[in-house]
Amino acid sequence: MGTWQAQPDQVRNAVLAALDIGYRHLDCAEVYANENEIGLAIEESAIPRQELWITSKLWNNKHAPKNVEPACRQTLKALRTHYLDLYLIHWPVAFKLDEKTGETAVDRDGNVIYDESVTLEDTWKALEKLVDAGLVRAIGVSNFTISKIQQILKIARIKPVMNQVELHPYLPQNELKEFCERNEILLTAYAPFGSGKEPSLFEDQVLKKVAEKYKKTVPQVLVSWAVQRGTIVIPKSVNPERLQANFQDFEMDKEDMDEINNISKTTRHRFFATTEWKQWGCPDVFGERTLVN
Repeated sequence: MGTWQAQPDQVRNAVLAALDIGYRHLDCAEVYANENEIGLAIEESAIPRQELWITSKLWNNKHAPKNVEPACRQTLKALRTHYLDLYLIHWPVAFKLDEKTGETAVDRDGNVIYDESVTLEDTWKALEKLVDAGLVRAIGVSNFTISKIQQILKIARIKPVMNQVELHPYLPQNELKEFCERNEILLTAYAPFGSGKEPSLFEDQVLKKVAEKYKKTVPQVLVSWAVQRGTIVIPKSVNPERLQANFQDFEMDKEDMDEINNISKTTRHRFFATTEWKQWGCPDVFGERTLVN
């Protein structure tokens, strides 16, 4: 279950509903600002900790090695758990931390200040120490390209087990998927339904046709497509009925999978394009200045 943009006053009930339905993977992050409420729901559910898989992520302003363990411990406290199953570097960029406020340092115009003194290798080695200390069981990355993963693999004592990326039929990440499979790194698909902006996956004619054939919804088709490709998927909703629907995947015929796989040949789009994020200075995190349909 994804928890991004789940408001604190909604996420507790949503997590309780999801756990009751049968969800056991909770995808969290410090920057989502709702880990405390998720922790309350986990505590209230009384589900044994060993039955849950809890993922969280290190935010960009905590990349400096001295800040990694305190950030992890803060997340553990909020989630009311003694360990994380998986801890990810949220983005392959380091922001300066304002030591006085504890927030990301910004310039006069409110733009993020980057910390160029911190490397991904430094941050990764700090994450490895969290495994050594028993605070996390596995470590990985998020929003990493092939070249960024290669940077980590060159120095890793403990290999990343996961890369969490935007992934859906408009951005199938085929090359990245093949690379990760060769290196025994799993892929988690975030934003499997897009972002609610145009172009709309829910209105895609191919997806609507496949959904009609199987008497399913387009979201169910999107979840099943991701699962059938061998990726992990974290659909997000705070609506109990949608949570229930998203939990029900099914198997599609090869011809339908092929048709969905071919969608990106004509419609290709990244919804989370950092080159448009002015407050971040529009960094080209993915090495693609233009990626439009």
